[in-house]
Amino acid sequence: MSPRKGTASRSIGLLGSGEFEPWTEPVDRWLLERATGDGSVLILPTASAPEGTKVFDTWARMGRSHYRRLGVAAEALPVKTRDDANDPSFARRLEGTSMVFFSGGNPAYLARTLAGSAFWLAVLDAMDRGLAYAGCSAGIASLGPAAPDSMATIASEGERWQPGLGLFPNTWLAPHWNMLESFAPGITDFIESTVPRETRLMTIDERTAAVGDGRDWHVVGSGVVQVRTRGRWTKSGAGANFRAPMLTS
Repeated sequence: MSPRKGTASRSIGLLGSGEFEPWTEPVDRWLLERATGDGSVLILPTASAPEGTKVFDTWARMGRSHYRRLGVAAEALPVKTRDDANDPSFARRLEGTSMVFFSGGNPAYLARTLAGSAFWLAVLDAMDRGLAYAGCSAGIASLGPAAPDSMATIASEGERWQPGLGLFPNTWLAPHWNMLESFAPGITDFIESTVPRETRLMTIDERTAAVGDGRDWHVVGSGVVQVRTRGRWTKSGAGANFRAPMLTS
């Protein structure tokens, strides 16, 4: 059984990869059903902005097409820089919106762009009234106390981790977990060894998501979600529920 509607004011979807693909429909439906607002989605490809306009626009187009197929009103916001994130006109677009979706790219860039900005503060306020948060890849890897910089090398430990957004102050998130070694051999050992043992590490496989209220979670997709707490690992596959309190309130 998935978490019950109305158990808390927060609705969160954490995707390991594969945003805007057909498998994500149950994630979108669960979040939108639980959210307040007018049923619309704001798509934020912010994390991909360093890769250029073409990449940014591709993610925006994919997001709009995905939600059009679902019959959900959606638009992409061109929040690409710190100045954009502090533009009050973008923050006002959150009024009445039911969900924000932050897609992939560079987690550290996303955190630098949003942290303390007018837009991010508006997102947090809106989450308190029932805005759903969904993120994929960089859109979740930026949420802990530290965010990986995808432009840094594994050997540059001091550069690899940059300050995160701190939505989950004691939890580090690692998307793409079952495929990371094929991208960069040694990266999983690096993550496991550098994430402090006294904190929580949550890993999410590709095309897999954890949806929940910040405490109780349900797994959707084809892979598994693993959680390391005080050195002990637990594994949850599709359809499973698990508890991992990650919010401060």
